[in-house]
Amino acid sequence: MDMSIRFPNLGLNFNYVGRSVSVFGFEITFYGVLIAVGMILGLAFVVLEAKRCNENQDNYLSMTIIALVTGFIGARLFYVAFSWNQYKGNVMQIFNARSGGMAFYGGLLGGALGAALFCRIKKLSFMQMADTASMGILIGQIIGRWGDLFNRESFGEYTNNVLAMQLPLSAVRSGEVSSAMRENLITMGGTSYIQVHPVFLYESLWCLILFLLLLVWKRKKRFHGEIFLRYLSGYGLGRFFFEWLRTDKLLIPGTSIGISQAISAALFVICGIVVTVKRTMAKKRAALRKRRREQDYEAEERAAREAEVRDNDGGTEAVPKNNEASEKAGSPDQQPGGSAEEHEDQPET
Repeated sequence: MDMSIRFPNLGLNFNYVGRSVSVFGFEITFYGVLIAVGMILGLAFVVLEAKRCNENQDNYLSMTIIALVTGFIGARLFYVAFSWNQYKGNVMQIFNARSGGMAFYGGLLGGALGAALFCRIKKLSFMQMADTASMGILIGQIIGRWGDLFNRESFGEYTNNVLAMQLPLSAVRSGEVSSAMRENLITMGGTSYIQVHPVFLYESLWCLILFLLLLVWKRKKRFHGEIFLRYLSGYGLGRFFFEWLRTDKLLIPGTSIGISQAISAALFVICGIVVTVKRTMAKKRAALRKRRREQDYEAEERAAREAEVRDNDGGTEAVPKNNEASEKAGSPDQQPGGSAEEHEDQPET
């Protein structure tokens, strides 16, 4: 089988891109390696960010580990549920996750449920912790999505744009090859190539942009859960269009609508509205608190000025009274022995 991957409009040609490597007779896929590296780096970011924010790192570590386990289960069950025809003849294949078959939104749902349960037991704020955890998820996606390159999956329809990717027809699943791809096959050296959108690359770049935006928004967040909701909305926006391009999407039974595309649209709209409403309410509450503080300050200043005026008025009234009393006490006419003139007029004896 030809294992080359080409990016003709970029002038890049990789003659051999393997799917896995054998270590002591055990096959390790590059897809799995990249997923693991993404999870480890994402976990490291979450723990370090918790430390920077003076939060309990052990809680984040424990929550993330639980979320990874429940997320893995959720991702597998979600894929199986919407690909039941592949497994109903051999149910034991459900447990063979090494053969592929994981759905991101199932993993996200499973991970969120596991994390929420952990927070409820520990009496912690799920939305507060989800703000930091969502950024760790993005790091995992930025790196993990490159595993699709080695697996030759998660690609889009035919294209001839500058990022167009060429894959040998024999290296991809036939069910993912559309009529437009077959009509535009490119043959070189006896090998037929399909030319497609590298959706994995689009999504990785989108997640990188979203991660950088969340770093900025995190410094300006107004309520717990804002970053998590922004992540869901922002990722949903990008994923909606990526799913539009893909040919391997899971469909809602009985329809031609992609389940991930429907979920993406719902997340973008619902979470976007919730963030907008909650931020508006938070701004109004902050403005109200500021106005009350200003009113309280003005009232205190006014009371202080009035007290000062009363003190000054009281002092002014006291001064004349004191002066009058002093004059009366010091007057010669009031002395017991009479005035000095009276003494001088008396004859000597």
